[in-house]
Amino acid sequence: MRRFLCALVALAPPSLWGIPEIKLMSPTDHQVVQRHSRAEGRLTISGVRKDARGTQLEFRLLDAQGQGAWRQLDTGSEDAFSGIITAPSGGWYRLEARLTQDGKAVAETSVAHVGIGEVFLVAGQSNSANHGEEKQTVKSGLVASFDGQAWQVAHDPQRGASGKGGSFLPPLGDALASKFGVPIGFIPIGIGATSVREWLPAGVTFPSPPTILSRVTKRPDGSWESNGAAFGTLVSRLKHFGPRGFRAVLWHQGESDANQKDPTRTLPGSLYQDHLGRIIRDSRQAAGWEAPWFVAQVSYHVPGDEASEDIRAAQAALWKAGLALAGPDSDALKGDLRERGGKGVHFSGPGLRRHAAGWAEKITPWLGQQLGQK
Repeated sequence: MRRFLCALVALAPPSLWGIPEIKLMSPTDHQVVQRHSRAEGRLTISGVRKDARGTQLEFRLLDAQGQGAWRQLDTGSEDAFSGIITAPSGGWYRLEARLTQDGKAVAETSVAHVGIGEVFLVAGQSNSANHGEEKQTVKSGLVASFDGQAWQVAHDPQRGASGKGGSFLPPLGDALASKFGVPIGFIPIGIGATSVREWLPAGVTFPSPPTILSRVTKRPDGSWESNGAAFGTLVSRLKHFGPRGFRAVLWHQGESDANQKDPTRTLPGSLYQDHLGRIIRDSRQAAGWEAPWFVAQVSYHVPGDEASEDIRAAQAALWKAGLALAGPDSDALKGDLRERGGKGVHFSGPGLRRHAAGWAEKITPWLGQQLGQK
């Protein structure tokens, strides 16, 4: 009897199976996929289809001129599907997918903005996040950010990082998009006021606590340890994107370790170098690949307390050791480039744009070398 019923279902016309449906899970709108060469990247197309018996799954990527040919995506007969395609660098593309039967489309869906370009993870403290004096906006239309759940145009404030103000990411993204001609994606996870000690893996110990204690714990022997929450977020994002799923980490942090009001909370440069080196090495191991890190020189507080040579030397030592690449010298940004008419630690609107230019000056020649460009 069961075989008889199955035979009837197989012979039944499509109209009795239900209306075919298709839904895309990946990519999502404004997603930027890291290209693996100057010319192309690998894009995962995945989703679910329903009542799709006897249909073919097809897709096409449409460029700005609306050009793009339909291609078949061979994913078997399961309701859930996933396939990887190679696509040319660029965007935004419009991805269209459909189910066809007897040469006719019976279900369709699309994603309006898909980019094959460059992706950067941005970590550290407030000046890596949204604590600037003036919110910045994307001018090129080619910059997006990912908050752990969804992609969106990278207008400030950046979801995924702390703060509600401005960041350097929109102008940096615009500069890189203009130079390299591809969409730029950011993964912001900066947390205001954090010490490098708070970014250590859970259980790593140190002799003295940072100024803020919410992410560290005192041990019975009087030493302190990180609770690992910030490092956990870092690793979570690294694993989400997978090996070589982004270009580099941009690290901007140091103010909360330099010249603290309570001198016992100031971190010696030797320990700063030690701790940040540990974060870089352990995060690479967790990610499963040697992700490049750019480390900025960061120790400025206010006029009169404009640099810690000890912390700056520690940051530079990581470059010299080959563990990190040189980021910009943000301590050099003073006067009206800082908030409240030059009285604060965070950047003003002009300061954010100058900060972005400093990052672009460091990233551009290095990225050009990676891509074989001059």
